Amino acid sequence: MEEKVFVDQTKHSMVGAIEHLRQELRGLRAGRASSTIVEGISVEVYGSQMHVKELATITTPEPRQLLITPFDVTNAGLISKAIEKANLGVRVSVEGKVVRISFPELDESRRKELVIQVHKKREDCKVVVRNIRRDANEKLKEMKSGGVSEDDVKRIEKHVQDMTNLHCKEADEVAAAKEKEIMTV
Repeated sequence: MEEKVFVDQTKHSMVGAIEHLRQELRGLRAGRASSTIVEGISVEVYGSQMHVKELATITTPEPRQLLITPFDVTNAGLISKAIEKANLGVRVSVEGKVVRISFPELDESRRKELVIQVHKKREDCKVVVRNIRRDANEKLKEMKSGGVSEDDVKRIEKHVQDMTNLHCKEADEVAAAKEKEIMTV
């Protein structure tokens, strides 16, 4: 495997871990209603699992409300039950053909719980990045036995470690921004 391709694949995996963290943190409610909170919730309809965003239009009529309008009105009850089952700390009600979700005001204890979740998701991301580094280093050892010089392996290992440090720092920054958002809204 060519060195540049190897480094690019490793970097791509680490960037993917950071993007996953960003997506996970978008799902944490920080005072405002956001469709990302419910988009990925699975609903069992038509004999299979589908995400809410595949079954309905999600709008934000007010800052603390979401309005879910199912494409098939018979799914409103199923969507409502799936959201309640997700235990998001919101009030869900079916009003005719739509599902209305009301978000309560965040109190101090709930904010602290959300910050704890942010920290856990950050640490999970950093573990993934470090696992990517470990896997890359194992592949480098195989490459060394396959004819790549020891100097090249050491140089690539250092580059992979620098990428690991950079992405762990980025995970810290992303989490810190979300924590600030949660505590100030």
